[in-house]
Amino acid sequence: MGALLALPISMAAKQPNVIYIMTDQQSANAMSCAGNTDLKTPAMDRLAARGVRFANAYCALPLSGPSRAAMFTGIMPSQCGMIENETPLPDSLRNRTLGNLMEEAGYRGAYAGKWHVNTNALPAEKAFGFERLHGHDDRGLAESVVEFLRGDRGDKPFFLVASFDNPHNVCQYARGQRLPEAEIPEPASVADCPNLPANHLVQPYDPDILSWERGLSYRLYPTKGYTPDDWRRYRNNYFRLVEHVDAEIGKIVDEIDRQNLWENTVVIFTSDHGDGQGAHQWNQKTALWEETANIPLIVCAPGNKKNAGKVSEALVNNGIDLMPSVLDWAGQGKPSWNKGASFRYAVENPAAPSEQEFVVTETDFAQTGGTKGWMLRTPRYKYVLYEAGANREALYDMDSDRLEMRNLAIESAYKPVVEEHRRLLSRWFEENPGGLRYSRLRFIPVN
Repeated sequence: MGALLALPISMAAKQPNVIYIMTDQQSANAMSCAGNTDLKTPAMDRLAARGVRFANAYCALPLSGPSRAAMFTGIMPSQCGMIENETPLPDSLRNRTLGNLMEEAGYRGAYAGKWHVNTNALPAEKAFGFERLHGHDDRGLAESVVEFLRGDRGDKPFFLVASFDNPHNVCQYARGQRLPEAEIPEPASVADCPNLPANHLVQPYDPDILSWERGLSYRLYPTKGYTPDDWRRYRNNYFRLVEHVDAEIGKIVDEIDRQNLWENTVVIFTSDHGDGQGAHQWNQKTALWEETANIPLIVCAPGNKKNAGKVSEALVNNGIDLMPSVLDWAGQGKPSWNKGASFRYAVENPAAPSEQEFVVTETDFAQTGGTKGWMLRTPRYKYVLYEAGANREALYDMDSDRLEMRNLAIESAYKPVVEEHRRLLSRWFEENPGGLRYSRLRFIPVN
């Protein structure tokens, strides 16, 4: 505290730079710093060793366009009408994005890589408060960011986004297509591939609507006939793609090190959603499993060395919580339309209980059968509700069953817990009117 007071007032009040690094389709458990021994992610591990890693961060909707729309508008996908990829940003929000707000706060915005709030890349050389450094292509992306950091950045603080496409190329791998932004050689033997996850098999009381949705699109879900060996090869490719993008991120982390930007820069790393990885025999996203909805979130903040390497259990929605968090570090209040919460306090106090009582992730299988669903996560439990099908209601104990293999909603002993989570979700519906259609949604009794 004394050192801070000794600084000149202008320096103490100086706005920090913000670097936002994002991957596409990376699960929270797809990092070696998260305990995964099937891959090595030294760059992400370096960030985790310097910052705070969030174990319970979730996306707003596990699909790229809607998730990113929530990040940059601060509004849930159903609320801003962007529940599907390729949906244009409403005109009313075009000048109210996070980039616009940071520009108004005195920041220079720069964006490299995948945008996908409708268009794959930023639609112009200057748009949404950002200047475009690089298009939708991982090749050369890190180099463009390093060039920006080494160039004349002027006197303004900067808000820099580095948005990578991988490990999204696993979608092309599943369809037998050429990977557009990486070359991952096939292993000599399946024995060299990661084993199947413990939750690989579909459980008797899993929501059956997922099997129906998967059968509607071979393009999205070409894995229906996969053998165990096929799934192992899929998992190998996925983890190698994560390692591939980690190496690209490492180039940016090296430059931050070289310039020692840690002293005046908030560095945030996350992903827009995860991938099924063969858990519950699922590939792709959209479903509300942990592998698809639970995403990595690591934050390195200036003056927070005492918390380096710590893990926070705080609940975060990296969609609507990003805007108030970034604005918080910029010294700005959140806008009236945002219903998220800043995770800055959790970064500075990682051992503290979650400030948020719960977070919600929504989904809509708009690309296939249109099934809607919701996930409500409290500190101990995860409650899932799909609008149709057998076992459409599920409850999992996140302390003892992070793999989601025992649906507690079918057990009478957990009826009070299920009912409490129904009440919380009903409250969320009331506080967020006009979103995904829920007017005809009926909760079902527990036997």
